[in-house]
Amino acid sequence: MQRKILFISFVVLVISVCQVKAQYAKTDTTYKRWFMGSTLFLLGNLSTTNPPNFLQLNIGYRITAKDVITLEAKTWKYAWPNGINPIFNKAYGKAAEKFPGYVREYGVSAAYQRFFWKGMYVELNVMPSLQSFVNEGGAKIDDGFQLFNTYRVGYHVKLLKDKFFIQPSIAITHRAYHTKLPNGFREQDDKWSKFVFGEPGFHFGFNF
Repeated sequence: MQRKILFISFVVLVISVCQVKAQYAKTDTTYKRWFMGSTLFLLGNLSTTNPPNFLQLNIGYRITAKDVITLEAKTWKYAWPNGINPIFNKAYGKAAEKFPGYVREYGVSAAYQRFFWKGMYVELNVMPSLQSFVNEGGAKIDDGFQLFNTYRVGYHVKLLKDKFFIQPSIAITHRAYHTKLPNGFREQDDKWSKFVFGEPGFHFGFNF
């Protein structure tokens, strides 16, 4: 229920900010091209149950007023398959679906954003990542590799005279490729789709 409430609040926020004038005019040459930021998902580290130890740092460049590229360095851990939607699927967090340990990932993604109407944009985010599989005793048992794609629709909101910004969004995530998972991990993962629909996002940053 709490996850659904958070999701509904997120949708209301997206609808409300869509009334705000955002992004940059075609003739505007004064905007700052570089920016740095992260994501509100950092707050997940405050959880007392299976905290993800999540870190993310973004650095981006506006090629034009409508074309943006970003590199995102990330690391986190998870103990349930990525195919379980944590908002809509009650199986997420259930002991019966848990891995016999957890997965730690390290990756750097490359993202391209194309703005098409005011502050609305679409994004393709491709992340190759290295994986470490850790058993319930805390010992690493295997390594892996994953290619994780995100297809996103979002809205860019300028704040404080364009010194800062936020970008609420909705995404489809796609595990396009991964190496063979260890026994126990593989059986749990095979139950679930390689796609997750309706994953919320909330990036923030500052321009320089």
